[in-house]
Amino acid sequence: MSGQIQARRVAGRAGLYFAVIVLAVYSAFPIYWMVVSSLRPTQEMLMNPSLIPQRWTLEYYTSLLAQTDYPRQFLNSLIVAVTTVALTMLLSVMIAYGVTRQRIRGKQMIIAGMLYAYMFPPLLLAIPLYAMFAAIGLNDTLLSLVISHLTITMPLGVWFLWGFFKTMPFELEEAAMVDGCTRLGAFLRVVLPLSVPGLVTVAIFAFLLSWTDYTFALVMIGSDANKTVPLGLASMIGAFDLRWGDIMAGSTLIAMPLFIAFITLSRYFVQGLTAGAVKG
Repeated sequence: MSGQIQARRVAGRAGLYFAVIVLAVYSAFPIYWMVVSSLRPTQEMLMNPSLIPQRWTLEYYTSLLAQTDYPRQFLNSLIVAVTTVALTMLLSVMIAYGVTRQRIRGKQMIIAGMLYAYMFPPLLLAIPLYAMFAAIGLNDTLLSLVISHLTITMPLGVWFLWGFFKTMPFELEEAAMVDGCTRLGAFLRVVLPLSVPGLVTVAIFAFLLSWTDYTFALVMIGSDANKTVPLGLASMIGAFDLRWGDIMAGSTLIAMPLFIAFITLSRYFVQGLTAGAVKG
């Protein structure tokens, strides 16, 4: 009897490992194919693609950086994403902490409204936002793109940090204030250091949403000087000319900052997701 139970456990564990491996390969293969395709010659890519290239080349990267506006577009995306992350962190922390610690009427409605705002598709928000920006002269600017991204990133940040701050005992701040800290000092010296996993998680999500955005950029940006990387790559797809190698190289360069961020901050990211999922 015990042998049958042990065999079932081994079979269940083997099935779990197999499912995890299949899911990992399914998720990672498109990324692998993108990177490999950006490093193989054009003839091999179109005529005889293989899992491992027979020849390697960097011609797509050199042509992308030398013959297109990709460096300028990359800089625009970086400016927009970093500014969006900074404003999201500042505003989300202030709102989430205030709603959690202060007696505010209708705080549940505030949080619910934030969550409902996040549910709206970007295109539904982009058109009225563009009309507002055109009326005040902010259309076709990077600032308009930052404000547009905040409509998506800030509700997510407030909702996540609200759940994170709820799990943090208020007694820790009271102890710091008893020792002589002001309310602001207790927040800066006690709450923020303990909130690093949650803050990192919000920052990663905000950077991801802003860095990869195409819908808002398509509506808000019209000039070539202000295009971001997703818009620049989309403009490379023509009716008669499809430069797959350059597109794969550009997509790889887009994904590199995300890879670096997840690898560097993965420990805090997992801790933040775990802590934010616990209800206080």
